[in-house]
Amino acid sequence: MTRILPFNEDTIAEAARLILAGEPVAVATETVYGLAADATNAEAVARIYAAKGRPSFNPLIVHVPDIDAAQRIGDFSDEALELARAHWPGPLTLVVPLREGTGIASLVTAGLATVGIRVPDHPAMQALLRATGRPLAAPSANASGSISPTRAAHVLKSLGGRLALIVDGGATERGIESTIVAATGGPLRLLRRGPIELNAEEASGRSIESPGQLASHYAPSKPLRLNATAAEDGEYLIGFGEIEGDSSLSASGDSVEAAARLFDLLHQADESAKARIAVAPVPDQGLGAAINDRLRRAAADR
Repeated sequence: MTRILPFNEDTIAEAARLILAGEPVAVATETVYGLAADATNAEAVARIYAAKGRPSFNPLIVHVPDIDAAQRIGDFSDEALELARAHWPGPLTLVVPLREGTGIASLVTAGLATVGIRVPDHPAMQALLRATGRPLAAPSANASGSISPTRAAHVLKSLGGRLALIVDGGATERGIESTIVAATGGPLRLLRRGPIELNAEEASGRSIESPGQLASHYAPSKPLRLNATAAEDGEYLIGFGEIEGDSSLSASGDSVEAAARLFDLLHQADESAKARIAVAPVPDQGLGAAINDRLRRAAADR
């Protein structure tokens, strides 16, 4: 059962308890309601995808309480810092290089070396960030492909029964998702239009760097073979379920565990001494469909 509770101190305490236990919670931001989970807990992030029925592992935006917290996660150029100081807290997401050792789960960044960060301007999300003491990954709190939610009732209609709690902070002020700008070297690039208008060149869309884009994701540098039941000569086998390998997405066949480990194991296989990568079959249902979508894209990129 999904509960809707009004935004207050007790509700935030309950929401923080759920998030620290690895569960996603819906919460108001100034843009739309977000489905928030601990960005350092890969299985918690996988539960976001499971709840949304998200068809592919796009990068997720990491929400933090202030610029100092953002700089501990991302490497900000002078230009990026200028934008952050001008528009944060607010509906601007900056994609910047990811710092090493931050603990951000690779599922959040979809295996990329960059991260999208935002400092939200809503008391409910800010209270939750401070109560958990964790960076929170939070895409819109709706089933994938459906209308973005601007009220708690919209979240309940779309995701009722898929999460435990919705923090009702009233109707959102902006009603559309944040503007996303990449500041990763060279000119600023606009990745997604939103409430803030900026002077940045439109990105080509040839590769995914943030939510709201439609192209290929991270792919390993080695040939990738799917639905492998055994390793061939020179292959690093990523197993699943009863198929053992050099490593395994989930020996028990758990799709949440598999989603949480996917990008880490692709990187591990890519860095191995073996020339090719093989991945065992994953049932094409629920999160398995998202895993297979991601793997097909990675194989196609080769």
